[in-house]
Amino acid sequence: MKKGRVMKHSISKWLPGALAVTALFGCQTDLPPPSPAEAIWFNGPVITVDDNAPEARAVAVRDGRIVAVGEKDAVLRYQGDSTTMHDLQGKTLLPGFVDAHGHVSFVGFQAMSANLLPPPDGGISSVPELVDSLQAFAKTSELNKQFGIIYGFGYDDSQLAEQRHPSRAELDQVSADTPVLIVHQSAHFGVLNSAALKKIGITADSPNPPGGVIVKDPKTGEPTGLLEENAFFMALGKLFPKMNGEQAVAMLKEGERLYTRFGYTTLQDGRSSPQHVKVAMGAAQAGVLKADIVSYPDILNEGVDELMVPPFYHNVDSTPQYHNHFRIGGIKLTLDGSPQGKTAWLTEPYYQPPHGKDDDYAGYGVVKDDKVVEVYTKALENGWQTLTHANGDRAIDQMIMGWEKAEAAVPDVDVRPVLIHGQTLRKDQVAELKTLGILPSLFPMHTFYWGDWHRDSVLGPERAENISPTGWVREAGMRFTTHHDAPVALPNAMRVLDATVNRTTRSGKVLGEAQKVSVMTALKAMTIWSAYQHFEEASKGSIEVGKLADFVVLSENPLEVEPQTLHSLTVLETIKGGESIYRRSEDGAAAVQAPPLGVSMAQAQWPASHGHYGADGCFGPALEHIFHALNGTEH
Repeated sequence: MKKGRVMKHSISKWLPGALAVTALFGCQTDLPPPSPAEAIWFNGPVITVDDNAPEARAVAVRDGRIVAVGEKDAVLRYQGDSTTMHDLQGKTLLPGFVDAHGHVSFVGFQAMSANLLPPPDGGISSVPELVDSLQAFAKTSELNKQFGIIYGFGYDDSQLAEQRHPSRAELDQVSADTPVLIVHQSAHFGVLNSAALKKIGITADSPNPPGGVIVKDPKTGEPTGLLEENAFFMALGKLFPKMNGEQAVAMLKEGERLYTRFGYTTLQDGRSSPQHVKVAMGAAQAGVLKADIVSYPDILNEGVDELMVPPFYHNVDSTPQYHNHFRIGGIKLTLDGSPQGKTAWLTEPYYQPPHGKDDDYAGYGVVKDDKVVEVYTKALENGWQTLTHANGDRAIDQMIMGWEKAEAAVPDVDVRPVLIHGQTLRKDQVAELKTLGILPSLFPMHTFYWGDWHRDSVLGPERAENISPTGWVREAGMRFTTHHDAPVALPNAMRVLDATVNRTTRSGKVLGEAQKVSVMTALKAMTIWSAYQHFEEASKGSIEVGKLADFVVLSENPLEVEPQTLHSLTVLETIKGGESIYRRSEDGAAAVQAPPLGVSMAQAQWPASHGHYGADGCFGPALEHIFHALNGTEH
């Protein structure tokens, strides 16, 4: 893909900042006293993520932007009578983390559910434990009281002692009369009790919808309660009643609150619908957002074209502009499913096929080739950046094919297309991505949460070694970004960092030694390269003069601690435009709190203090359909 125009633009923007940083590290004696800064951070290591000056000791800020960065004495020249001095006391300052892929709108919905995660993030290791947990949750659930449904999220059949999905009969033990819904951690599957199946009209005679499966007992022909992919998504709208606009904004704010606890200053809504976008627009117009949110609506939804206009959207030829902390960054296209759920589209069969599938089963795609080409061509014609969800290598082949044909039809346009997840990205495909200018955004958290499962069941030892192949990407001289895919995983930046550096599985084994990268490389993937992904590298992602004062304060220096302890580092403060938007007090509680949220139950069911959370291979549309049901909109 063509890069000349964008590179020229970026270099011209960066040069003044680079010269200013050089001045601070050079001779200062002849410089006149500068105008005072509003705030200075000092007395701790500063990891700038700037190759010209990767570390510093102090930073000065005025009007939300960095005016000086360098050694302490040089930066203290910016101190005035009214300058607020922030003593880091040896703690480490870094650029605020830039979310390369997540779904902030949905994180709040997760707070409405029972936590069904396996250890160490939850307590569910068996079906009886799951049933007990749901029974206890039902007694206090606001969702049950208000809407008449018992809802749990995060169960993982691969981590249950029974090594299977729960059944409708087992969920009937929770309630025989109230609908019960549990959502798989991948959000690509769900199990319903008999009352829920009755409510949505699923019987033994119900056919499988396109792209989905109603799993039935081979002996009786009756539904087991397990619904896969589109069969599950299409059922959700009938289970949830409508909520009001105030509750929808509160949900978004709940997601923002959780992100900022983990040091994110730029958040992504990586597969939004027109209704999601309108909720975020409303939050922006009301002035209630504290962090930046960039949205990528699902192009297969109706009404997306009408959203791609100012003030919230500007195409790639324009400098990205937020309107009260919100903008639309481009579009999203999803080509396959989840490797953990064995619905990702592979070129070779799954190591162990799912129950009821033949040995040659390799998953499936969800979009026809001609539609992929049509979407990419339209994106190039309109200057729309495009994120493409592709987990399986066959789906990645389809994406590559689509961009090759689209670029042939519409040459000389650079929209910085992004591959999202790329779990089974092959080495030969890395070279093709480089040729096409496609940026891979990978999901290394798999290596801890799902590495053993990949090796033993999903992919087998050889393919599992190379999931999220960051090493191959760096070997090719390419940037990459890393993500958490919240709410599939908590937006825990330290878990992302740890997995990218160490690639250690739950069982303590290293999965893919050759794919490891350095701590600094992993930090770049969460900061400056993520900013580049969003066309925002001129204003975010590193601590340089002229850029936004978006920072995170960590308990220790990630460049100096033992790599195996990276996951235990703590976010002490998150700073957006020079203002604190999250601060952790000495007792571990948030000293700077988000506004009270009537729908918030996250701290009880989904404690952010865990610092880790099971991650699937991709975010499924399940919560999206719940969103539409709650908002009374079609999807």
